[in-house]
Amino acid sequence: MNRSILITGANGALGLALAEFFLTREESCVVFLGVRERRERAQELAARFSGRAHLLTLEVTSPDDWKAAVTEIETKAAPLSVLINNAGFHEDALLANMAQDQWSRVLDANLNAVFHGCQAALPGMMRQRQGRIVNIASLSAISSPAGQTNYAAAKAGVIGLTQSLAKESARMGITVNAVCPGYIEGGLPADWTPEHLKALKMQLPMRRFARPEEIAAAVFFLASADASYITGTTLKIDGGLL
Repeated sequence: MNRSILITGANGALGLALAEFFLTREESCVVFLGVRERRERAQELAARFSGRAHLLTLEVTSPDDWKAAVTEIETKAAPLSVLINNAGFHEDALLANMAQDQWSRVLDANLNAVFHGCQAALPGMMRQRQGRIVNIASLSAISSPAGQTNYAAAKAGVIGLTQSLAKESARMGITVNAVCPGYIEGGLPADWTPEHLKALKMQLPMRRFARPEEIAAAVFFLASADASYITGTTLKIDGGLL
């Protein structure tokens, strides 16, 4: 069966790499690029894979947007088979100085959005008695740095959600897993200096950052039939940092 795959945050380095990985390695799939703004790179990818990649306007914090997205996918292609919750952002501050809306925005975009996405995707997957959900978490969920109490809490929540939902959905052939990437080329803050980047690399046993396609390869496997007995896991991809 041709699979419909939805990737949120499909305008960033990892989201685009995920989409291209599926499109080049699973020729029968149709990929939906969930984006809210900054659509240019996603549009270019959709143009390259015309007919197999589609832009999808999606505000991941909106339950109504999620419902509309799933309906559009079913109308244009096939029922949603794979959901990759990749959208998110961080807004760092020390907790003592953190504004209430900084906390709320980050929890909403990184944790509540995953809840909304999973809840929207599950009915169709349950009807099919199969499905794959991969939630992109973060190393901050496992080894939380100072200044990221909001982001670390949100991503730790994603791991907890993943483990609980995996137990709820396993008997229906739906797997739910999380991936915790480390530093990714092309996904680092633009204001980090070369000196700072060099210092970060020196902390890594591999002395380099991950290429986006290396993370995409792991997600692709978790979304495949070969991973049908893997659920509730959290895969750390950090070049040996922890």
